[in-house]
Amino acid sequence: MYLKSLRISNFRKFGLENNKIEFVDTKSYQEQKQGKDINIAPTTTLIVGKNNSGKTTIINALDKLINKGDFKANDFNFSYLKKLLELYKETTGKVETPYLQFNIGIGIEENSNDLITNLVPFMVLDDVDKSELEIIARFELEDEETFIRDVKKIIGNELPERIRFKKFLDLIDEPKRFTINYYNASGEAVKFNINNLIELRAIKANNIENENSLSKAFSTIIKYRFKTLIKEGEQELDRSINGINETLTQIVTEKHTKNINESLGKIESTDKIKVYLSADLSFHTLINNLIKYEYIEQDNNIPESQFGLGYTNLMMIIADLIDYMEKYPESAFNSKVNLISIEEPETFMHPQMQELFMKNINDAIAALLESKNKNVNSQLIITTHSSHLLNSKIHTGNTFNNINYVTTKDSHTHVVNLHDDIVVPKNSKTKERENNLKFLKKHIKYKVSELFFSDAIIFVEGVTEETLLKYYIDQTEGLKKHYISVFNIDGAHGLVYHELIKLLQVPALIITDLDIKRDKKEKELYVQITDIENRLSTNNTIKSYNNNSDKLNRLSEKIEIENMYIAYQGKTEGYYPTSFEEAFILTNFNNTLMNKVLGKMKPEIYKEVMGESTDFSNIKEKSYKLQRKLSNNKSDFANELLYAYIVESTKDSIPVLPKYIKDGLSWLIKKLEGDR
Repeated sequence: MYLKSLRISNFRKFGLENNKIEFVDTKSYQEQKQGKDINIAPTTTLIVGKNNSGKTTIINALDKLINKGDFKANDFNFSYLKKLLELYKETTGKVETPYLQFNIGIGIEENSNDLITNLVPFMVLDDVDKSELEIIARFELEDEETFIRDVKKIIGNELPERIRFKKFLDLIDEPKRFTINYYNASGEAVKFNINNLIELRAIKANNIENENSLSKAFSTIIKYRFKTLIKEGEQELDRSINGINETLTQIVTEKHTKNINESLGKIESTDKIKVYLSADLSFHTLINNLIKYEYIEQDNNIPESQFGLGYTNLMMIIADLIDYMEKYPESAFNSKVNLISIEEPETFMHPQMQELFMKNINDAIAALLESKNKNVNSQLIITTHSSHLLNSKIHTGNTFNNINYVTTKDSHTHVVNLHDDIVVPKNSKTKERENNLKFLKKHIKYKVSELFFSDAIIFVEGVTEETLLKYYIDQTEGLKKHYISVFNIDGAHGLVYHELIKLLQVPALIITDLDIKRDKKEKELYVQITDIENRLSTNNTIKSYNNNSDKLNRLSEKIEIENMYIAYQGKTEGYYPTSFEEAFILTNFNNTLMNKVLGKMKPEIYKEVMGESTDFSNIKEKSYKLQRKLSNNKSDFANELLYAYIVESTKDSIPVLPKYIKDGLSWLIKKLEGDR
């Protein structure tokens, strides 16, 4: 049996929606156990998200429920409590009382050796042929009437809102107000203790207390192993320690105690004052100071204090795993759901080390198990905000399954369960879907894994906008203080990301090109386009969001869908540009700085376009030709512009972005800043 899901209600930032965390699925878990090796990494449950999104809260909920049970008022969602308090003020009838609820989904494998005696009370008639069942744990009031009466007293007093809410919290924290009750899926109460079913070892992030942490950790392990080994010879060990104590005491008495007492006797009678110094060696004092941790570097034993923080953190994780496996009886593994959680293991690790950790944690755990001959069926849960761990997880398992993306929406934790089937839906041809999924997994690794940790994302189709946008973002109020990622994705492949973007709920500005189709003659003559009537687009993104039509006269000025805004060129200075470069040239045709860069990049073409005139209007009339001539030098064009921006002292002379991009950035600011 294994933990399949956990739904958290009203706990801290969790509400009643989008609150389900999914763990390893039945199929992959069975494949893991049936294989020759215990393959932890591919079926590890990964919980990813930005800081303060609720990742650690999930582990805290499990830890409190399983190991501690000490829920307090501060564990409730404060928005939820404030709404309840308002209801108590406004309603005279029966009102809901505060509660925390945890719906625990337990998977049961076919032909398993697991002991499921603990689960029998939760098996309702409908569960007989099912491979899973549900346990409902509620932290709720023992006496609702008394609680509501006491709340009414608080409301009756003329108190400031802040003080009233504080007293409401104090009321919840009063001893014996709340208790944890268990129910099956039918709502029937069950006498139960979750400790009898689930075991959790939580390994915290950055548990390095001092420069002796490793020595202390391994001393604990050695002490446990040593005590286990010497149980039968315990009396002999005690006799040895007693013998050492007697010998040392005799030496101390002869060398020190006698002299001290003789000196005291000169001042006061020895009947009144006398000392006795003795050796007090015990098994605990002996073993506590037995282990000294050193690491070996080119045959030199280096003190623990010189060990790098990254390696120290890794060794502390390994020490915790060893300690867990040493002390946990093998007989309990098949009678319990065994969980190991590791919180942010990337702490102090460089990127490559993070990826190797995720990739090879399987081998490390397998080696530990082999050394102890234990058949451990533990599930591994890792919380992280590392794009490198995420990359390694996706590519080690070759899937998006078992990844929970945690974000914040409307001040509540919002959980998105990622699966291959929803990242790339099964609504396309099988081969095409397989290729899209393969592309997405590979492309994320090399390009855009940080989109999971961004405040907002911008997709572009070329190197020019990718380079320049970062500069403009840094200069824009409402954007520069947010973490915004800019990704360069070819328009033909950008659509593959759209379902994932919708799932993550991250504001996404997709900047694409009209890509107006021209015939051969128009290209040869560099014809400027003044009208899009009867014109077609070759851009897949445009076609997809234009009712699968490539006709541009049907295209609206902008496309906004949920958390996505798709921006593309509109009419600029009398012409329809077909790319960012052309839109940029048209928008800034009379800008001196841009003209200098154009002249430097393409001196002969620039001279041909301008002729003897000093009127920059010629640049506007030949924007398409200039864009075509820059097509093989886009990166150089972008870098030359960026250099000119940086060294330019007068900010007013910096070229401006085309309108369609400015509109897109304004939309992004509104999404990020809200009503502010």
